[in-house]
Amino acid sequence: MAAHTHDGIDWTTRLAALRRADELDAENLRVIARRLVRPLPDNPTVVDIGSGAGGMSVALVEALTARGGGTIVVVDAVPELLDAAASAARAAATYEPDATTPTVHVRPVLADLATEHPADIAGGAHLVWAARVVHHLPDQREAVTRLTAALAPGGWLALGEGGLESRFLPWDIGIGEPGLQDRLAHARAEWFVRMRESMPGSARLPVGWNLVLAEAGLLDVTAFSYLVDHPAPAKQAVRESAVEHLTWLAEAGGPRLHASDRRTVARLLDPQDPAYVGLRDDVFMLAAGTVHLGRKP
Repeated sequence: MAAHTHDGIDWTTRLAALRRADELDAENLRVIARRLVRPLPDNPTVVDIGSGAGGMSVALVEALTARGGGTIVVVDAVPELLDAAASAARAAATYEPDATTPTVHVRPVLADLATEHPADIAGGAHLVWAARVVHHLPDQREAVTRLTAALAPGGWLALGEGGLESRFLPWDIGIGEPGLQDRLAHARAEWFVRMRESMPGSARLPVGWNLVLAEAGLLDVTAFSYLVDHPAPAKQAVRESAVEHLTWLAEAGGPRLHASDRRTVARLLDPQDPAYVGLRDDVFMLAAGTVHLGRKP
């Protein structure tokens, strides 16, 4: 997938995990989408950058439909993800009685934001939403500048970046040394640093997102956070998500873990092992996401 993205991640293999994450976060996405479209003019143009499996695209379609309609431009660099997001968004679009076109028009665009300008894709947007995508681009500051350029005067940029990393395991899981998830998080952080360093043209971002938005010329810069909370005993989708998340952590940070922790992770991911994370009654999901907002003058 390096042919599609700059992070070396094969995102097509993560499509099922992205869909499950959207399912578990659906209500939060609906609340956020309604909040973001509220100040927009009638019949607005909204752009979903790095649309993934389409969870937020669907929420934005629903929010736009509730206020009379508009256009959503769905953008991703990976064809398989773009197809999934566009299909989900179109399925969520509704029709007025006797109408032949949906209330919300869905326009998919295949684009690499490190080389293509969002303003050329959907210039004059009233809202640009970009969640967990800018940090996968080589120059994050430049990416925010380009996203800002795609806004119409008075338009809003909303970045879903940062928050608190997902937790899903008790501190002591009964096998291996306690505190495994802390060590997994540390290994993943080390992987992330190396991943960014390996990108051609990578530039560090040694400031907070609020300063980046302000430097891009946006006004009324603020942020809000939301909680993803599925306590134990959790439904099966949460357990399956935990399996997928642990698999991802093992792939990303596994080589940086002690051999004893790698053995513990292998047991947790073995469906034949009594410790298999997909069957544990004490698995949960707890995380926080942050949305950074700014308005173009």
